[in-house]
Amino acid sequence: MPSSSLDLLGSGLFLGFDSSTQSLKATAVDDKLRVVASQCVNFDSELPQYGTRGGVLHREKEGSITAPCIMWVEALELLLGKLAAEKFPFHKVVALSGSGQQHGSVYWRKGAAQLLGDLDVAGDDDLAAQLRDRAFSTHDSPVWMDSSTTQQCRAIEEALGGAASVASLTGSRAYERFTGPQIRKLYETQPEVYGDTERISLVSSFMASIFLGRYASIDYSDAAGMNLMDLEKRCWSHAMLEATAPGLEQRLGPLAASHEVAGNIHPFFVRKYSFSSECLVVHWSGDNPCSLAAGLALEHPGDIAISLGTSDTLVFFQVFGVTRNPQPGLEGHVFPNPVDVMNSYMAMLCYKNGSLTREDMRDRYAGGSWQKFNLLLQQSPPLNEGKLVFFYKEPEILPPLPAGMQRYVVDGDSVSEVAGEFSPSEEVRGLVEGQFASMRAHAERIGLPMPPNRIIATGGASANQQLVQLMANVFACDVYQAQQTDSASAGAAIRAAQGWASHRQQRFVPLSELIHNTAAAPNDSAVFLKLVASAQSCDDGYERMAATRAKIEQQLLLARHSC
Repeated sequence: MPSSSLDLLGSGLFLGFDSSTQSLKATAVDDKLRVVASQCVNFDSELPQYGTRGGVLHREKEGSITAPCIMWVEALELLLGKLAAEKFPFHKVVALSGSGQQHGSVYWRKGAAQLLGDLDVAGDDDLAAQLRDRAFSTHDSPVWMDSSTTQQCRAIEEALGGAASVASLTGSRAYERFTGPQIRKLYETQPEVYGDTERISLVSSFMASIFLGRYASIDYSDAAGMNLMDLEKRCWSHAMLEATAPGLEQRLGPLAASHEVAGNIHPFFVRKYSFSSECLVVHWSGDNPCSLAAGLALEHPGDIAISLGTSDTLVFFQVFGVTRNPQPGLEGHVFPNPVDVMNSYMAMLCYKNGSLTREDMRDRYAGGSWQKFNLLLQQSPPLNEGKLVFFYKEPEILPPLPAGMQRYVVDGDSVSEVAGEFSPSEEVRGLVEGQFASMRAHAERIGLPMPPNRIIATGGASANQQLVQLMANVFACDVYQAQQTDSASAGAAIRAAQGWASHRQQRFVPLSELIHNTAAAPNDSAVFLKLVASAQSCDDGYERMAATRAKIEQQLLLARHSC
């Protein structure tokens, strides 16, 4: 029988993971959604044998960026070992879930399903040793930074009648980092690998599969980032599958709702870490859906969330609200809301050049010091005396421009390109102001009225007060910060609690009900938001800067296409 609506969770802990680009994190919350434990493994520094930089491998072939999937397995055991060393009570965890960097794909070889099911419970071999040489048809997992599939994207769009048709059907036009084009490239260039593949997972469903000991389904929200799912019907699109690779549907498996329970944890984890055999695994989802929808409880019209991470991401619900008829365009993406059942969507803008680009600028002009970086940011006045810096360390997603750097000076209606460098303070402000101005311009273009109601900032760089203050100025609104900077893993823990509550109640439990009925005092809750910056008057200067930035972007795009 369903329990009382005021007793949604009972007692127990909920464990959330975030398998991101540079690290694997874990956050545990209690039945009041208070954070009780957290831990992290950095891939570069703690698993140096894989030779990653920023968590990825840059291959010789232009634009090809991958990660070794076995590294994520080894990181998981290292992370669980850290929690065990802290005497974390695994036996109290009643449900776990997680998030994974979106668009990364893992290719299981024929026979891997049996290997997963037969994980050695009694022996001493760790997970990586059991899976390393037998589980994968290729050890290279293309990740979201990969930009080597332009040819495949154009072919897929042509097969469907154009980019607008693909966007209307799947929620996004064909993007190089999306899984569908990546699969088509694998099929075309390595047919023997594709032929030896029995299942294709996303990073999210891959990690869930490890915990289950069998293949986990891809959830609706993460599947929307593949160019393969019919957004409205929430099922695989046969037209997209046919344009991608043969025999693909059986390799993808069924889809699932984000809040549904995938099954019980595998006995391997019960024996080795003392998890309860009754611990439930709730379907994992993408990092942006977990972070921005669950971790921040983003649900009020006019709110936007901006994640300042390896990549920068802007998400809002304003345009589509709770409509069942989203209308995606050629810019940005539309995903199903992972904390709702069937009737709401999230609009998202993604920028590849986020924190890694800011870190590069920090290293160039501030000697690797964020303190000096912030001082430089303060030394140049707002609007930077018309100086704009376009710096793309990696090929950018929005706008789709190649890596490189351009500098401009704006004087009224006149825009002039500059060959030499600006001063260090002008370089720093020109980059950061330009990043936020671009976000503002593109958000307006897909329907977000300015100024927003408020911004909820998350991601590691959101702890930088100078950055969030500049964000408030550019968008002309208040900025709130999540108490948890690791909002993806915290969001995954909250999703685990939502899945557990829905399972326990034998009905779907909305996130708002879960938070209202279970959360502790606001300043103790994992979803507590704190005001960290208010807009400082700059007349309409940033409005003009955003418009000018958008015009220059268009000119750069036209120049690129005319070459």
